Amino acid sequence: MITMYSTTWCGYCKRLKIGLDREGVLYKEVNIEDDPEAAEWVMGVNGGNQTVPTVRGTAPSGEEFALTNPSVSQIKAALGV
Repeated sequence: MITMYSTTWCGYCKRLKIGLDREGVLYKEVNIEDDPEAAEWVMGVNGGNQTVPTVRGTAPSGEEFALTNPSVSQIKAALGV
């Protein structure tokens, strides 16, 4: 499972959720406007910017990854599926 950091107004986030749902990729969504710690993490991996969608997950190797505004295929590749 991945974590997708988003906002309610983000069109790219909505599009990514549709694609993830269509492909059967499980995710937990965290709204960075409601979670200051999540917003800080997103800024930490995006050069100080609150860029969403940002996706966090763990690769088959056990290494954690962060992807900014990824495609569903990029997420699946990072997950090894």
